[in-house]
Amino acid sequence: MIVARALQVLVRGDDKARDLPEQDAFELFSAVLDGGVPELELGAALAALGMKRLAPGEIAGFRRALQRRLNRLDVIERVRAVVIPSYGGAHEHANLMPLLAMLLARFGVPVLVHGALEAQGRVASAAVLRELGVLPCKSLGAAQSALQATRLAFVPTGLLSPALAQLLALRARLGTAGCARQIARLADPFDGEALMLVPADDEDEKVVLAAVLGMHHEHALLFLGTEGEAYVNPLRRPAIVHFRSGEPSLLFDAEAPHGAPPGDAQSDLKSAARRIQEVLAGKAPIPSPMSRLLAACLYGAGLSEDLYQAMALVALGARGEAAACDIQSTSQ
Repeated sequence: MIVARALQVLVRGDDKARDLPEQDAFELFSAVLDGGVPELELGAALAALGMKRLAPGEIAGFRRALQRRLNRLDVIERVRAVVIPSYGGAHEHANLMPLLAMLLARFGVPVLVHGALEAQGRVASAAVLRELGVLPCKSLGAAQSALQATRLAFVPTGLLSPALAQLLALRARLGTAGCARQIARLADPFDGEALMLVPADDEDEKVVLAAVLGMHHEHALLFLGTEGEAYVNPLRRPAIVHFRSGEPSLLFDAEAPHGAPPGDAQSDLKSAARRIQEVLAGKAPIPSPMSRLLAACLYGAGLSEDLYQAMALVALGARGEAAACDIQSTSQ
């Protein structure tokens, strides 16, 4: 009954489709994730949702349904774990999201990256992490152990929610990820105790996601992502907004636009991994927009008392890596 009621709202002959109330969205997505929607009706509902921009109430309802069915991980530190979604993959730019994750882990912040193992012909974060020696976890226990030992774990979506993974896999048949990808980016296996990185695809979606994060008292950083991945464009920083228990505050304003940022000529897997290795070894600087996002993460995770202290930690950490690199090269 919920599917029929939802379709009556979403698909109307007068071309005035309405938004689902949050409770209806919750019941619809609950039925979808529980396998209670026949294939024909499921395709119709996903197609109808794919033809409109999701409203805050719809996203909130869908996400609430997912959170209730999400496998959980335990908090292991006094600082918040940082949860990074990866459902885009890079094509025009080098995928530097793994750089952010590995830098955070170096600061002792637990980092959980979750997402797809492949990216439909793009460079997936999972592939870059694998190239850098971080393999996907095969179980939740392995993820918990990795967070404890190295502060960094990549968890395939299927471990957190097999039903969500199946829904995302329909992209190959439907031609679009629909609402599943948007909801997957909001998954939090720490049940509200983590700092989520929330990358918006555009300014309109950013407004909607800001409303969602405020509705449910979330801890998050909201910004325009790069090709759908949760890191800022290394050539031009977008605005970064911190949500603390749902209350937003602007940490960094957007840099003034000066034309469209060019693509990265070396955006393939090997080049992205090599570029990250150079930064980690102190042979190349952290791009300024990325260092600001790193500082925002340290502050949001509670590693520093304020943003200025977080920026100082990032600067000192970068100098330490450079100094270590200089000492090593001198001794050789």
